Amino acid sequence: MRATTPEELETLLEDAFVTRDRTAVASLFEDAAVLDAEPGAPPARGGPQIAQLASRMWERGRGYLAEPRRVLQARDTALVVSDGAIGVMRRASDGSWRYAIALLTFEDPRRQEER
Repeated sequence: MRATTPEELETLLEDAFVTRDRTAVASLFEDAAVLDAEPGAPPARGGPQIAQLASRMWERGRGYLAEPRRVLQARDTALVVSDGAIGVMRRASDGSWRYAIALLTFEDPRRQEER
């Protein structure tokens, strides 16, 4: 899986979550990347931990929907902000984009009902 733009990387992450392909999820991150998606737990660091975190998310019924609201790019670095995530991505020497840092947030459904 290879993303040629930050937006495409978002879509590939969503696809990997839909198909529950933990190897594909991990491949979208740099080797030393950080993924934080569990409040109160330490972030996952590197491919094996990121794959494990994705599996735990699926066990809890959580997924990922790519909805980039803002994409700010400065040469080979991009910041992507969406309703449920913030990601820092970098373009590798082969031109593909990968996540360096990703924060996936999930709102408690009970709080949505209170609104």
